[in-house]
Amino acid sequence: VSVYRDTMLEQEGQHYDKANVAYAQGGPEEAVNMLNRNLDLDIEDYVSVNFLAMADVVDALDGVDIELTDEEVVHMNNYCVETSEVTGKSYERIEPEVGGTYHLNGVQAVSYARIRYTAGGDFTRAERQRTVLQLIGEKAQSMSVSTINKIIDQVFPQISTNFTLTEMISYAADLTEYKVGETMGFPEDNTTDTLNEVGSVVIPTSLSQSVQALHQFLFGNDGYAVSSTVQEIESGISVRAADRATSDSYVEEEETYDYSGGTSNSTGTTDWSNST
Repeated sequence: VSVYRDTMLEQEGQHYDKANVAYAQGGPEEAVNMLNRNLDLDIEDYVSVNFLAMADVVDALDGVDIELTDEEVVHMNNYCVETSEVTGKSYERIEPEVGGTYHLNGVQAVSYARIRYTAGGDFTRAERQRTVLQLIGEKAQSMSVSTINKIIDQVFPQISTNFTLTEMISYAADLTEYKVGETMGFPEDNTTDTLNEVGSVVIPTSLSQSVQALHQFLFGNDGYAVSSTVQEIESGISVRAADRATSDSYVEEEETYDYSGGTSNSTGTTDWSNST
């Protein structure tokens, strides 16, 4: 399940902002706490992965095959410039820039997963990210346990997690038994708006119904009913969503795309926190 980064949810201190604010303010621990509180979950473990770790995994698996449209090829080539600078890893531009199935290396796969300037915007980007993760999982299942353990040893220093290295290696031993089923984005039923101070947001049409659907998707018919906490948060979202931006409002400026491969914030400096 991908939680859309611009989803309006309750943050620490009971204020309402985009979901990715939790990570920016308190790292993966606060992000997990925010998801548990807003979505009636009980997530205990996490792995936070940066561009370099993702690119290294793809390269260690000898790349992934992905079908790209003409438009995606152009945007991926542009994103590769910045991704290569951040990771220190090389890539080759796809030329001519025409659609097709391509064998992508780490920099290219990360750049593909970062694309948001096509139809569907961030919603489609989340789908691309799930596609890359699923391809990584499928490719890894064809590797030997010893090879997977070497990849874990290589990447482990680059990630943030509360798993121990021993725990991760033990999970890797059962890698061939894991299956990826259906995937979804949260909230499926939503509207978008621009709010005063916050900017462009994704607003659950009904947080209670969205959380109920999420639990049905993840756990089936287990008798779950939304908590009073989720109902209270839903009311708070409704109040916050009424503060729509006007022509004279201050709103956070959205990231812009300079077509040299980078994204910039309102100050013109590279904004890593909003990249993927």
